[in-house]
Amino acid sequence: MNIRIKPDIPEHLFVGAMDGPASCTPDDDFYDIWPKFLVMVLLQGQQHFVMDGEHFRIDAGDEESPAPRVFMLNIARACTVQFVNESTTPLRKVMISAPLPWIDRLIRSQPTSMPRLRAFFARHLATFDFAPSRHLTQIAEQILKPPAAMTGELLTLHRNSHAFDILCQACSILVQEETAPRQPTALGRRQGEKVRDYILAHACEGPTLERIARAVGISTSSIQRHFKERFGVTVSDFIRQERLETARAALERDGIPISQAAYLAGYRNPSSFTTAFKKAYGVSPKHRRA
Repeated sequence: MNIRIKPDIPEHLFVGAMDGPASCTPDDDFYDIWPKFLVMVLLQGQQHFVMDGEHFRIDAGDEESPAPRVFMLNIARACTVQFVNESTTPLRKVMISAPLPWIDRLIRSQPTSMPRLRAFFARHLATFDFAPSRHLTQIAEQILKPPAAMTGELLTLHRNSHAFDILCQACSILVQEETAPRQPTALGRRQGEKVRDYILAHACEGPTLERIARAVGISTSSIQRHFKERFGVTVSDFIRQERLETARAALERDGIPISQAAYLAGYRNPSSFTTAFKKAYGVSPKHRRA
């Protein structure tokens, strides 16, 4: 009999940093992950991981055209994570995680806290992302490259103090989105639509942000900002939805094999494709084949 032992839940803040080559080695393993509030400041590179069958993709550009992103994720219950190593761009990121019991105590101690925060922490795999300000990016850089004199306990204090600053700013922006949603400008709407039209014409090719930027003449950071403002979803989510729709149409029209449909949708693993398909359409792919 296999006995699965739940990982211990830490009591304190965790702050990690990575500045180096990305791994493209296939990793089919699933790792246990404990309930936590996760904030990632991705300064450069791409991250793709799967939790409870849901894919998460964050793209912060490459060395020539970085487009930093802050990604917030609430993991409300113990689950598993699988990492998809598909990018060769060196990763530059800061990871901050706080155990949910600590977050829960903090929220309960403030009965007048913003409803948006309460709703975010009440939902499993709730996400929020945004382009960081220059100040927030500089804070992350200080965690990545601390002063040489900072070692031992001083280094821990240095990292934690900056991590709390990032957490505070990230949560503040989440709350501001509730009270003052940003309205896209006319230029932003036109640029967002230009990007959408290009994606629709090339969705099957899985276009990258860099390729889209070259084709439409807009920076990767502007693409991400204007597209999200115009359509309410990220570029990567929109591409994934369109490729999934292409696979669905091919299944219904041509009766192609599930493995081929998975390839069309951009999934290397047919089981992951099946999970995503069922979540999107309510039935498994085999029930949509002609």
